[in-house]
Parts: sequence; structure tokens; C-alpha cells
Amino acid sequence: MTRFLSSLSVFLITLMPTLPALAQEEAEAAAPAFDSGDTAWMLVSSLLVLMMTLPGLALFYGGLVKKDNVLSTLMQSLAACAIISVCWPIIGYSLAFTEGNGFVGGLSKFMLGGVTPDSAEGTIPETVFIMFQMTFAIITTALLIGAVADRVKFKALLVFAPLWMIVVYAPIAHWVWGPGGFIGGVGLEGYEGFLGFGEALDFAGGTVVHINSGIAGLVAAFVLGRSLRDRPPSTDNNLVMSVIGTGLLWVGWFGFNAGSSLSAGGAAGYAMLVTNTAAGTAAVTWIVVELLHKRKASVAGALSGVVAGLVAITPAAGFVDFGASLFIGFSAGAACYTIITVMKAWLGDYDALDVFGIHGIGGIVGALLTGVFASSAIGGASGLLEGNTTQLWAQLASIVVTCAYSGIMTFVLLIFVRTIMGGLRVKATTETNGLDIAMHGETIVEERMRGKTA
Repeated sequence: MTRFLSSLSVFLITLMPTLPALAQEEAEAAAPAFDSGDTAWMLVSSLLVLMMTLPGLALFYGGLVKKDNVLSTLMQSLAACAIISVCWPIIGYSLAFTEGNGFVGGLSKFMLGGVTPDSAEGTIPETVFIMFQMTFAIITTALLIGAVADRVKFKALLVFAPLWMIVVYAPIAHWVWGPGGFIGGVGLEGYEGFLGFGEALDFAGGTVVHINSGIAGLVAAFVLGRSLRDRPPSTDNNLVMSVIGTGLLWVGWFGFNAGSSLSAGGAAGYAMLVTNTAAGTAAVTWIVVELLHKRKASVAGALSGVVAGLVAITPAAGFVDFGASLFIGFSAGAACYTIITVMKAWLGDYDALDVFGIHGIGGIVGALLTGVFASSAIGGASGLLEGNTTQLWAQLASIVVTCAYSGIMTFVLLIFVRTIMGGLRVKATTETNGLDIAMHGETIVEERMRGKTA
């Protein structure tokens, strides 16, 4: 017995130094195997997309409005960013990216319930994925506001923005990217797609972000009514601000598109390449078309061309090759220029900052051409040119459904907010004199200039 106890003591003494190592190995085995490169890239991508709204979109929009509306326009983007930053992790993420049904997710991750530092989304932490997707919700909400930036009540906007994210954006994101979404069919085995045409392709948000915001902005513009035609100009637009904003958008878009690969591999690199190509091609196209049409190439037009190309390549970035990106950029520049020119002639000043003309039309062009040029060698999906005739119909169906839902629900929300807030639009005198002083008590316009425009 004594010999046994002695042997046991020696065994335990020998084993004790190895116990912490064994415990550490078990903990490492239980924890998810995050890829440090993918995680680092997605952290950077999240920052880049957030930069697209603040300061990118804020400066782009701020430079296009009259000087006595600059601060209010910047504040609209800031407010959208702040509101969605709170609402997305509370409820938006759960509605978009948890299992529910084909239309909307559930509430299993309401208030981020169950999300821990070890929660994984593929090879990255779920917390990083939540942040990345939140930046998409932020910029989509901020984009549509541009259609009515010069005449919407700020208080009404504070109520409308979170409601729109919950009722419109989150369900559409679920349709395309969420588990079991009826447009994208994520995680569904043998799913034949909406109306049997197969799963629609949207790599980084052609439908979710751009068509959605473009249609919503157009509806908002009509509900509020056109801008005052007799409004005297406060000063010329600050296009220097818009150039800076567009540069930030262009750079940030690499996080938007290349980041949507959710990895730091070859797919991200190729998405970055075609994104840059489409932006440059659309800008050159816009410049040439404007020279032919007006004999002058405007700075504002060139900036619009850049954004149009970025918008159009967004749904296609992970599915098409270099040659297709050239055609998509060309098509976006020509189509957006034509539609905006025609809309201005027919409708006047409804859509203040051409949200529908650039994002709505650019998104539609990109979504359709994704169905034409999708290459199995690039993203594993085939388009019309590779013999998949149904892919184009799947893209068209996704466009129609997104336009219908976004348009109808945006209209309903605007009427609801108008009813409870006593109106959506500022008074005519406020619109004439500028929103900065009336909405925020601040202005960058000199008093002598304000005296001339009052």
C-alpha cells in the first residue's frame, strides 16, 4: 500500500506541470479558428465603409446644396450614422441575419443576445461581421435622404430613419443575404429561387443598398413635393467639398465591394480591380457624353459619373471579369446621364441630389448586367453569356420585388411620420432662407449674404 501511494504521488507530481497546457489546448480547441488575415481585412473594410458616410457622403452631398443648407445636409448624414449605429445592433442585425422565414429573420439575436467574442461568421468574429453590415445599413439610410435634403424637417427625419431601417432595409437585406432569404436563398438546399428562376446575384448591395435607396428617395421626393423654383441662390455650390467627398467614396468603396468577399483572398483582390475599372470608365463616359451634349464637361458631372460606375459594379464585383467591368462602367455612365437629363426636363427639382438617377438607375443597370456577364470562373455563377438564360430573369425579378416593396413601404412610413409629426417638409420661408439657421441655429453664410437671400 505504501509503495502504491508513493508511486501515485510521483505520477501526480509528474502530471501537474502538464495540466495547464492540457487545459489551454482544450480551450483553444473549443474556440473558433479565426483567420487573422481575414479578420484584419474585415476590420479595415468596416472602417472604409463607415468613412463612405462620414465624411464621404456628407461632404459629397454638402458640396452640392446651397451654402445655407450645407450644415443641415452634413447633419442629416451624421444623424443617420448615429441612429443606425444604435438601432442596428439592437434589432436590425437580428431581423436581417438570423433564421426566421424567407421574408425576415427572427429576434434570436435581439440586443445581440448570444453574441460573444468567440462567436464566428465564417473565418471572422461575428462582432466584426455585425459592424461591417451595420455600415451598409448606415449608408443606405443616408443615401435616400439626399433626395429631400433641401426641404425635410430634421425632427421628422429622426423618426423616419430608424423605422425605415427596421421595416424596409432589414427585410430586403434578409431576402438577399440572410439565411433562407427568398431572393438569395442563402443556406437553402435545392432552392430554385423566386418564381423558379434561380437565386439572384448581389455581391455587395446593388439591390439591398442602391436600388432600395434610389426608389425610397424617389418616393420621398414625390411625397414632399419639388423644391421651390423661386428660391434665390445663396451662393454657388462648393464643389471642392464634393470632390473630396467623392474621393473618400471611391476609396471607401473598396471596403464596400472587396470587403463583401468576407476574406482577404483572391476574390477580394479581383473585386477591388473591377470596382476601380468601372468607376473610371463611367467617369470618362460621363465626361465625353456631356462634352458632346453641352460642349462642356462639368466637375459635378464627372463626380456623378464616378459614383454611377461604383454603384453599377457593386452587385457584379464578385461575379464578373475585367472586360465586363468596362462594359458595366460604360453602360452606367451613359444610362445615368441620360435618365438624369430626361428626369430634370420632365420632373424638375423633385430629386434634389439625383439619388434615383444615380443609385436607382445605376443599381438596376448593374443588377441586370450581372445576370448577363456573371462568370463561373470568377464567382462560381454563370450568366446569360455562358448559357444560363434564367439568371437574367432572376435578376429582373429581384429588381421588381425590391422596387415594389421599398416604394410601397417607404410611402406608408412617410405618411405615418407626417401624421404623427405634423408634417415632413419645412415651411416655405425656411426653405427659402435655408435650413441651417431654422433647423440647427447655425450657419456658414455671412450675414450680408443672408440679408440678400432672405
